[in-house]
Amino acid sequence: MEWQYISSKSNSLVVRIAKLKDKKYRKAEGLFRFDGIKLFCEAANSGATIEYVFVNESAREKYCTEVEAACGSAKLYILADEVFSKLTDEQSPEGIITVCSNLENITFENDVNSLAKALKEKCVLILESVRDVGNMGTIIRSARAFGIDALVISSDCADLYNPKTVRAAMGALFVQRIVAIESIPSLVLAMRSAGARVFAAALQRDAKKLGEIELTKGDAILIGNEGHGLSEEAISVCDECVYIPMEEGSESLNAGIAASVCMWELYKIK
Repeated sequence: MEWQYISSKSNSLVVRIAKLKDKKYRKAEGLFRFDGIKLFCEAANSGATIEYVFVNESAREKYCTEVEAACGSAKLYILADEVFSKLTDEQSPEGIITVCSNLENITFENDVNSLAKALKEKCVLILESVRDVGNMGTIIRSARAFGIDALVISSDCADLYNPKTVRAAMGALFVQRIVAIESIPSLVLAMRSAGARVFAAALQRDAKKLGEIELTKGDAILIGNEGHGLSEEAISVCDECVYIPMEEGSESLNAGIAASVCMWELYKIK
């Protein structure tokens, strides 16, 4: 396979890829980028469409053979060290950056009724307004680990293609089914109409301890924003509220950890 060499920071492709650090350019291009050999391998093994691979000149011998064997029809580039430093987000970069097309396992759904029917008897976690990219990545990673069939998120959640989300998800982003929607309350109502139960993770409405309620196949749990929790509208349409029991005086869990605990409970009934 042919590798092209780029020595200038002002190269048009380098300028274009550097802009992918900005969400609006990722959206416009339908592309996202990430650092590291592990994520490159995860992307390649998942069947993600890899468009470009950039390897630091000093890491050429280390990665080129592995990349050539796994990257399919991607365009391959060797970058001078100073050019690579313009693209990388890492303090101690490994020397490889991958650019992929947006993933087929991540979709946007307008029809909540069709989605609710598709989710019937599935293992589902729902997120409303989770904004922290680290939390989002952690939740995606845990969702994969705990067999969540679909992670449903509101459209104002953290950007899934942010490099920090991709890194925190540790490869799970490439395979976990994720569905974005506009209205969480509308979906909850549609899911309940389809026969599912949805529990809000909130200390309201005589909330019951997670672990003491009898979850059954097809139940879903709803997690809210890091600082403000769930909206009143979302809570009001759920079947019941649940909370994670903790030692008295403990600080509340962040959204990533709370969601992981809830997913563990869902995993028990798969």
